[in-house]
Amino acid sequence: MSTNTEHDLAHALNWIDGQWVDSDRVRESINPATYEVIGTYADAGVDIAEAAIAAAKRAMRETAWVHDRKLRARVLDKLADAFERNRDELIRTLYTENGKIQPDATFEVDLCAPSLRYFAGIARTESGRLVEPKPGRIALMMRQPLGIACVIAPWNSPVVLMVRSLAPALAAGCAVIVKMPGKSAQINAMMARIFADVPELPRGVINVMTDEVGDAAKYLVASPDVPVISFTGSTSTGKAIAKSAAAEVKRVGLELGGKTPSIVFDDADLDLVVPMLETALTRFAGQFCVTGQRVIVQEGIADALRERLAQRLRAVKAGPASDTSSEMGPMIDRENVQRVDQVVERAIAEGAEVIVRGGPVTQGPLAKGAFYMPTLLEVRDSNMQVVQEETFGPVLTLQRFKTEHEAIAMANDSLYGLGSSLWTRDIAKALRIAPEIQAGLVWINEWAALSEDIEEGGTKHSGLGRLNGPTAIDDFTEIKTITFSPGLMKG
Repeated sequence: MSTNTEHDLAHALNWIDGQWVDSDRVRESINPATYEVIGTYADAGVDIAEAAIAAAKRAMRETAWVHDRKLRARVLDKLADAFERNRDELIRTLYTENGKIQPDATFEVDLCAPSLRYFAGIARTESGRLVEPKPGRIALMMRQPLGIACVIAPWNSPVVLMVRSLAPALAAGCAVIVKMPGKSAQINAMMARIFADVPELPRGVINVMTDEVGDAAKYLVASPDVPVISFTGSTSTGKAIAKSAAAEVKRVGLELGGKTPSIVFDDADLDLVVPMLETALTRFAGQFCVTGQRVIVQEGIADALRERLAQRLRAVKAGPASDTSSEMGPMIDRENVQRVDQVVERAIAEGAEVIVRGGPVTQGPLAKGAFYMPTLLEVRDSNMQVVQEETFGPVLTLQRFKTEHEAIAMANDSLYGLGSSLWTRDIAKALRIAPEIQAGLVWINEWAALSEDIEEGGTKHSGLGRLNGPTAIDDFTEIKTITFSPGLMKG
């Protein structure tokens, strides 16, 4: 990478066809905890997207990548090694540019190497299948990569959410164009450096670009040369991508927004529940697709939970990642702080009861950054915006219920269906209710239990397809069926 000598700041470039590529559009990277400029980046346009497509096409046509699954497995293992070698620097880059406190940044980065190694195993073991439809006829079903895959990842967890789509795409034999947002530009360049650290990776198989304006992304989504789109982000953007991609009948995988309900029954262990509800709200400052945004609590325990949760949220220590005692970092920028506060103000005007009114930090050293303290509101109308729409910030609503049926109805009264949790000592009740919750992920007495070997994804407006687990490769492959009739042996 080159260096911006005028400001003595890192200048993050795009990585296309194994080369560092600059752009005429240069923007600044910000530390959201301090609003200090930490670097600049080259914002990619359509010309760089075209170059990435050309590189990926050449890699699939001229290298062994498509046909050699042992090569793919070896490269995925080497990528995991490279992530581990660069772990500490990647964590520092992530918490500086993304605002996560150090434990959260470490948690995110440490998810990546296991994912890459898991899909190395998938590449080694995927062998298709052979059947005999009738005597004398044989059918061979083999997986083939669909073609170039465009991975579009968001800024809130840019490292793991990029790897989550990249790893199965590589295992499938696709060449990949990674489109990342400007808010994670320094992280993007750091990940490209990790890829460049693996000499076994054929040139052009992975291409990384930073596109804040969005014109490069739109070009990739519409291009007939890119048959696969794997997108993680907002529901509104996901719908626009699906609409554009439909013109070329593309394979589109979408993990979109969520409005995670946490159903707490009277028999729940509050010593377990309350700290986890706090974590579910404050991790990544509430900027997480499965942030616990709705507590739905049974009446017999509601007052006790409300009081104990309020005490914990009032005591949350916000601060920069450089302070290891910080319990919650900033939001990504001041614009999002203002957006979230407007949601809270509207909810209060519509009748929400304030239990804890956090809000923007406007005094002291944290006022320079994009800090927003946790807010807890009790609501009785499920139609309110704060209940129905993804807030993407540390704002939690509390609703009360009497019966199981009422709890299920409240949890399902949403366009979203990504994550959910149930809290009870009665495991029979939990297992009875879990299938009734309209969500792709249901956790019992835990939250955000994610792993590379179990599928995750949403229902309803929370997305299409699944990532992680053995079925993740489905989004990036097609089944080729070859039949032949050698005839029956005659004796």
